[in-house]
Amino acid sequence: MATLYVSPHPDDFRSLLALIAAEFCPSSRPRTITEDPPASLNARSRPTLVLGTGESDSVLSGASAVSWYLALQGKRAGVDTKQQSQVWQWLSFADNELTPVSSAVVFPLLGLQQSSRAELMRVLKVLDQALEPRTFLVGESVTLADMGVATAVLLPFKYVLEPSDRKVLTNVTRWFTTCINQPQFVKVLGKIYFFFFSGVNSILIFCVSAPSGPPKTEAQLKKEAKKREKLEKFQQKKEMEAKKKNCNSGPFVNPFCVSLLVSDVISPLPDSYSPQYVEAAWYQWWEKQGFFKPEYGRESISDQNPRGIFMMCIPPPNVTGSLHLGHALTNAIQDSLTRWHRMRGETTLWNPGCDHAGIATQVVVEKKLMRERGMSRHDLGRENFIEEVWKWKNEKGDRIYHQLKKLGSSLDWDRACFTMDPKLSYAVQEAFIRMHDEGVIYRSKRLVNWSCSLNSAISDIEVDKKELTGRTLLPVPGYKEKVEFGVLVSFAYKVDGSDEEVVVATTRIETMLGDTAVAVHPADSRYQHLKGKMVLHPFCDRKMPIVFDDFVDMSFGTGAVKITPAHDHNDYEVGERHNLAFINILDENGLLINVPPPSWYSRFEARKAVLQALKDRGQFKEIKDNPMVVPVCSRSKDIVEPLLKPQWYVNCTDMGKQAADAVREGQLKIIPDHHLKTWFNWMDNIRDWCISRQLWWGHRIPAYFVTVNDSSVKPGEDMDGHYWVCGRTEEEAREKAAKRFNVSADKITLRQDEDVLDTWFSSGIFPFSIFGWPNEDLNVFYPGTLLETGHDILFFWVARMVMMGLKLTGKLPFKEVYLHAVVRDAHGRKMSKSLGNVIDPLDVITGISLEGLHAQLTDSNLDPLEVEKAKQGQKSDYPSGIPECGTDALRFALCAYTSQGRDINLDVNRILGYRHFCNKLWNAVKFAMKTLGDNFVPSEKLCGEESVSDRWILSRLSAAVGLCDAAFKAYDFPAITTAIYNFWLYELCDVYLESVKPVFSKAEEDSTSQRQALVCRQTLYTCLEVGLRLLSPIMPFVTEELYQRLPRRRPQTDPPSISVTSYPDTEEFCWHSEEVDRDMEFIMSVVKTIRSLRADYNLTKTRADCYLQCIDSATASLVQKYSLQIQTLSYSQAIIPLTANQPVPEGCAVAIASDRCTVNLMLKGIIDVEKEVAKLMTKKGDLEKQMEKLTEKMSKSDYKEKVPVKVQEQDAEKLRQSQTELEKVKEAMDNFRKMM
Repeated sequence: MATLYVSPHPDDFRSLLALIAAEFCPSSRPRTITEDPPASLNARSRPTLVLGTGESDSVLSGASAVSWYLALQGKRAGVDTKQQSQVWQWLSFADNELTPVSSAVVFPLLGLQQSSRAELMRVLKVLDQALEPRTFLVGESVTLADMGVATAVLLPFKYVLEPSDRKVLTNVTRWFTTCINQPQFVKVLGKIYFFFFSGVNSILIFCVSAPSGPPKTEAQLKKEAKKREKLEKFQQKKEMEAKKKNCNSGPFVNPFCVSLLVSDVISPLPDSYSPQYVEAAWYQWWEKQGFFKPEYGRESISDQNPRGIFMMCIPPPNVTGSLHLGHALTNAIQDSLTRWHRMRGETTLWNPGCDHAGIATQVVVEKKLMRERGMSRHDLGRENFIEEVWKWKNEKGDRIYHQLKKLGSSLDWDRACFTMDPKLSYAVQEAFIRMHDEGVIYRSKRLVNWSCSLNSAISDIEVDKKELTGRTLLPVPGYKEKVEFGVLVSFAYKVDGSDEEVVVATTRIETMLGDTAVAVHPADSRYQHLKGKMVLHPFCDRKMPIVFDDFVDMSFGTGAVKITPAHDHNDYEVGERHNLAFINILDENGLLINVPPPSWYSRFEARKAVLQALKDRGQFKEIKDNPMVVPVCSRSKDIVEPLLKPQWYVNCTDMGKQAADAVREGQLKIIPDHHLKTWFNWMDNIRDWCISRQLWWGHRIPAYFVTVNDSSVKPGEDMDGHYWVCGRTEEEAREKAAKRFNVSADKITLRQDEDVLDTWFSSGIFPFSIFGWPNEDLNVFYPGTLLETGHDILFFWVARMVMMGLKLTGKLPFKEVYLHAVVRDAHGRKMSKSLGNVIDPLDVITGISLEGLHAQLTDSNLDPLEVEKAKQGQKSDYPSGIPECGTDALRFALCAYTSQGRDINLDVNRILGYRHFCNKLWNAVKFAMKTLGDNFVPSEKLCGEESVSDRWILSRLSAAVGLCDAAFKAYDFPAITTAIYNFWLYELCDVYLESVKPVFSKAEEDSTSQRQALVCRQTLYTCLEVGLRLLSPIMPFVTEELYQRLPRRRPQTDPPSISVTSYPDTEEFCWHSEEVDRDMEFIMSVVKTIRSLRADYNLTKTRADCYLQCIDSATASLVQKYSLQIQTLSYSQAIIPLTANQPVPEGCAVAIASDRCTVNLMLKGIIDVEKEVAKLMTKKGDLEKQMEKLTEKMSKSDYKEKVPVKVQEQDAEKLRQSQTELEKVKEAMDNFRKMM
């Protein structure tokens, strides 16, 4: 491992640069030492990087060399030669331009030289200009250029630059804020917040929380204390200087921006929208202010809220997990709903939590143990291993929480629960005991899904069904060679006492060692004579009956089926019906048992041996390809074996009926209702649930096997439930056992079950265990309001929560279930690592290069061949990588996609389109702020003097409010996104803002114009403020950033954040007018017709008069009323309404706008008609030649035989297009000739 020697001084920006660069290469991060390097290394200065052995040729000294090496390792030095050159250029700028002047300004702290300060501002303005169109200095993500320049300006930002400076350096401030909020910067610098002291010449102070690292020495602490003292003196000096100046000269900082100001809302909006700038720090502020807590704004949550309560618990993600797009979809929907309910004034709680993920976590820690210490869990022992798991959980387990915060999830983190926490563990224990005491949980020996690698039963959801089309070789853990699947082996059983034989077929030939019967259909005439007969097992003296059972498919193969009751689910049921022997031939490790010698084979070695033995005996018939489904353990990739094991089961018959009836009777609503069929199918045909898992990590089953030390009591067997008792403590279990067997407690010996409970058991009681059931009152937040999750876990989780909620609390855990679709890639394929289409949402948020995507594959556990296949998939789908889209755009896209039924085919390009939508919002608010002016004061209500444009946009705003309100109530997220998108983009930006520009340009002409402009500003403000509130639940970051820039209607009482401001409702915004909408729809059809005519005649900049011939006087009056809007939006010189009997001047191009209006665009005198006709004549000639050539080609006798069908279709389409274009050219020529 490499070693990095750095300075311990917190302001040594050269060492900070090296440390930040190191954070960007996590797989090869060097060990860090805050000491001078050994003299033997001849290192010239710190930072110094020692590679490997420490010989002279493996030592790098100096910030540039060290950071360049580390940036190359972390792929942060530029993706090609051009970018690498640009990175070097910026490093040179940092070293030669920024560092000298920064040092000159900062270090003479008490005697600031104005010349140095002026020089610093000059250099920073150069940087500001370069950053104007960019988020980062080089490329679309952080590079060494950003690290080098950001560390060079760190000290000026910490000690020198005041708000007035930062206001000038808008782009530098935006970029710097974005950089220092990157996780890698935060790890080194600590989290940096901006504090503003309201008052005169407010001074910017950086408050830095200590970065993670080794504890500081006493000398370091003394040095920092001196530095703080020096800084305080400097600040006092600046405040004294400020007091001597005019007291009213400085801007007042609005108190609602709070003492901890997370984003700079004092400076002007940056020129362009940057997701990383906008999303850098709002979340910390929201969380710190307590906006996500149900207690916010209330004295007590137990007090009745007339607006109601909204409670939803998160589907607890696995503690081992990291976000994928399925999580992103879940959280985008859930957070949008939570924020909407919160803004409606309801007492709102979205409860976070994390699942202990029994198998997944145990596998991760076992691999870690083996990799780092060469030990298995058995080497450690159960208690020590569980300690290791807790250690891992405490170090790594909150990663998923940080990722959820990055998505903007407004969860009440103070209520975060872990399923292994004492409170939840007690609830799990209590649930088991109560259900066991009632007889609902019982002991039985049945077939389970068994993973030999994990030595545990696994649930159905942990079994992947791998479809094979025929013979396939698959890798199996523990086997050097791949194993053959997808073949059907036929062999014969001899009929006892005859020369006959019965041919059967199987895909698992090794299981014939456990066969105990052959089954045929009762109606199969081929086998009627064999009733009561037996067949002989070729490898032992076992005689097996021929049984007649309806489950046999007479048309498949020979119509005879081998029966292995102990190793096949269907055969198990046949065995039960016919009272057959159950012979288990596999142990927990997949080794053969209870078979004729030699019996040391593993299951797939036995496959080859059995096949050969059948051939040797002449009983083998054939082997052929067979499409089949192979069950694969999703955790270990092992082939799942059905295995007979004594386990604990939950009797689900009555609970399943209750759950089905709750939906049938309308007590529980499932949305969308096309999932009802699945629900009833599962609930009405539910099987008992196996809840035992052979693991160490999880909730150990509180059941004890009883041995009675009394000769009068018969010894029990493991599968006999009578010999099992459960208890909260061993003493309680002992008392139960003594009472059951009527002996004294001292004669009872107990052995606790080694197994743990299925993870879904603890998840099943999650909605009430998080509130302290059974010890605490559930009245406030239980039952919950809603459960939102993916439809793929409707049975595994949702059904079990409903069943256990009804069983243990007597109440449904929630009133509604909303099931979203499953995310697939743009081609409709399931997300799979081997296809290279699994996308981390954080990569969509921050962007990632193609090389970065490839690097993730290289670091994964994929087979080398699969890595290459996945790389090709990534190269095809993301040839330039994934661009930075931002959290808001990702959330908006995911919500917009939910209309696609059961699956979502997610196209990253569409997400990028919504980033452009954010940019449109940004520009609209930036324009509006300039238009409103610094002294604008919003009014409380409409004044009644609104223009037709004002009334129209307010009508459209009210319509959007109504659509969003109805759609949120119906969980119709695409309707919400469409309503908001259309309002902002097509109505506010494209129409209203353009139509009112003349009003603002003439605002100072007279008092009437001033009044019109004032009314227009009030309307514009209302649209912005309400439009942002409509969008806030889905795009929380950009709406907060823009909302904070707007003035308030009631500054003293309005809430401090858009996230706790009221959501617009139809009672307040009731200005929707169908008449106004209808009129404007007509006007826009006229505008579009004029624009189309202008495009036809290539009038890009020239304005022309437009004569609108109307069918009646009412239409003419309407056109006159909206003439200014038509003129502005169509870029016309003048709008002249005409009635039907008024003549139209000559020289006009004509187009029909509707049955009520014809557009006549005056072209005479604007364009050179003869020149245009000549152009069209040339074009007409070219088109005719093309068509003649194409017609000649298509009319050849051998054209249809020789030319491919696809080419024939293309030729026909070309001919059709050319014909259409020729007709348009002729029409245009006729129109021009009329003007001549």
